[in-house]
Amino acid sequence: MALNPDTAARMFGLDGRVAIVTGASSGLGATVAETLASFGARVAVVARRKDRLEELSERIGGVAVACDLSDLDEVATVVPAVAELLGPPEILVNGAGSMFTEERAEDEPLDAIRRTMDLNLIAPFRLAQDVFPHMCVVGRGTIINISSISGRVGVPGIPQASYAASKLGLSGLTSELAVQWARHSIRVNTVAPGFFRSEITGPLYESERATEYLRRNTPLPKEGTPDDIVGAVVWLAGDSGSYVTGQTIVVDGGWTAR
Repeated sequence: MALNPDTAARMFGLDGRVAIVTGASSGLGATVAETLASFGARVAVVARRKDRLEELSERIGGVAVACDLSDLDEVATVVPAVAELLGPPEILVNGAGSMFTEERAEDEPLDAIRRTMDLNLIAPFRLAQDVFPHMCVVGRGTIINISSISGRVGVPGIPQASYAASKLGLSGLTSELAVQWARHSIRVNTVAPGFFRSEITGPLYESERATEYLRRNTPLPKEGTPDDIVGAVVWLAGDSGSYVTGQTIVVDGGWTAR
């Protein structure tokens, strides 16, 4: 049976819903913000680079909230600012993440480990805590954490122990919050992308040897892009994913299916 336009609009529409997207100054975060706005959400974009945020927010009719998400004192200011500017947030996409060392596990500096955990795991947890009361008042909410296949499988030749630990931690956090907060109709899920071009993976795509390695190990015969990943986020953000919670959705071209 064909999906009629009214049903499709109800399932995927986000009209008037307030969304927060972190890591929105580039790459996947920017694509997520643009896409949520195109489905009707009012989007607050959050990252360090204020100039990029302001350009993006103007283009999508949202607001820019500059914040260094590795600074937990600054993290505490994000949700109150969004609530004042746009209203209670119903959607949180924790897209910010980075690696602060390329050392092998035995040599990772403690400072880099802590910075990785603060940005990739603790900041998403704190933001989830901060949106919780607003979602309770609204009577619904969805939190989407952006993880990585590095939180599921090791990748030979790319040392990233603390990064992998932080991303797997997001899946554990997702399961626990989903169960605890289901009584408030708050859904919590994770999207775990495979390889695609980004600021973190840029050097990989500059090497023919590395790009051949990626092609050889990705069953689908195409190079991943943010557009390939954002569909999962939209599905989870709206009513189309209303019975999905506590899950880690892998979007990797088949990398982890080998």
